[in-house]
Amino acid sequence: MFQHLPDSFLQMNTIFISIMIEALPFVLIGVFIAGFIQMFISEAFIAKIMPKNRFLAVIVGSVIGVLFPSCECGIVPIVRNLLAKGVPLHAGIAFMLTAPIINPVVLFSTYVAFGSTWEIPLLRVAGSLVVAMVVGCAIAYFYKGNGLKEKFMLYETAGEKKAKEQQPVLAIAGMDVGISSGSAHTLAHEHHHEHHHHEHEAEAMTMRSKVWHTLQHAVDEFFSVGKFLVFGALIAAAMQTYIKTSTLVSIGHGPVLSILLMMALAFILSLCSEADAFIGASFRSVFSTQSIVAFLVFGPMLDIKNLMMMMATFKAKFVAFIVVGVTVTVFIYALLI
Repeated sequence: MFQHLPDSFLQMNTIFISIMIEALPFVLIGVFIAGFIQMFISEAFIAKIMPKNRFLAVIVGSVIGVLFPSCECGIVPIVRNLLAKGVPLHAGIAFMLTAPIINPVVLFSTYVAFGSTWEIPLLRVAGSLVVAMVVGCAIAYFYKGNGLKEKFMLYETAGEKKAKEQQPVLAIAGMDVGISSGSAHTLAHEHHHEHHHHEHEAEAMTMRSKVWHTLQHAVDEFFSVGKFLVFGALIAAAMQTYIKTSTLVSIGHGPVLSILLMMALAFILSLCSEADAFIGASFRSVFSTQSIVAFLVFGPMLDIKNLMMMMATFKAKFVAFIVVGVTVTVFIYALLI
């Protein structure tokens, strides 16, 4: 059946499937964490733990990622929910940049990949923190407006949605039967009481209901993010197939070109941060430590599939702000170490 297909197409198909298999478990982890945040973490709790000072908020956002075992494949829906819950934009993006790198799973895999030595893992962690601080502070002090697309600005609970859905039905019913003003007032009072009942029900939801709605939210998030993951994985597979690594390596001479080349490779290969250290370690005989650190820091922050998910969540101008900030900061950091 596949005998008449070009070998390059079959290779691209294999790479595409491998990227999807590698990424899907972490996307699932990400959407379940996002669902948990939606149902179990309140705006009041976030306001309580998040510093009002913008610089301190960036620091908190940068380091809290150590508690979240998520790679870049699933980090966007988590950040989207945190921002919708009231986390400041600068803190949320700082978290998004560091969480796929500084969590214990990635730290351990990097340690193992580089022969159980701490030099590269520590340089990687330090680089992610530097980039997150620089980009987060730039957003805090220089970016105006909200980076989220309008449709993601507010999530509603199930009770609130049901109450809103019933409101126009009641209004239409009132017009259709030609109810008197007294009846309309009675209905409006009953609806007002019912709306507050739903709000109270949403707030006092049982644990079983919260778990159920967490699962529902996770499914919605999965299908929202999944299509962009598929599209990004397809582009990454095509670029890996038709842009030969050997060609890129041949032009990567000198510290500047080699750093830029390894950043480009990280973007094209679109590896999960749990696995990219082993690929980076395979380049040790060809590229300098600076270039490999650039590869390990830049890839989890910006790759094709992650960029597609960011474009679906954030405004294009804000995504461009992040891309430029991350690219310039990673390059300068790698050049200076």
